[in-house]
Amino acid sequence: MAKESIKARQIKRKKLFKKYYKKRNFLIKNKKYLDLQKIPKNASKVRIRNLCKITGRSRGYIRFFGISRIVFRELSSNGLIPGIKKASW
Repeated sequence: MAKESIKARQIKRKKLFKKYYKKRNFLIKNKKYLDLQKIPKNASKVRIRNLCKITGRSRGYIRFFGISRIVFRELSSNGLIPGIKKASW
């Protein structure tokens, strides 16, 4: 389980990214790099990390489902994800 502070930090980064999205693109297109440096670093898209919606785990993230591999395995084994079943041959 990720700490609540890490989850809160991610939410804050997403808000900053949305707030400065248009301004960043405008400054990049017009090559105004000095003005671009005045925007907060956390407003950059590369600062956002994909976190599992259930546990907050950042590693082993499955983008299609929005959860980590461990949670995915548990939910699919219990039959809680429709259309997913364990392969056996």
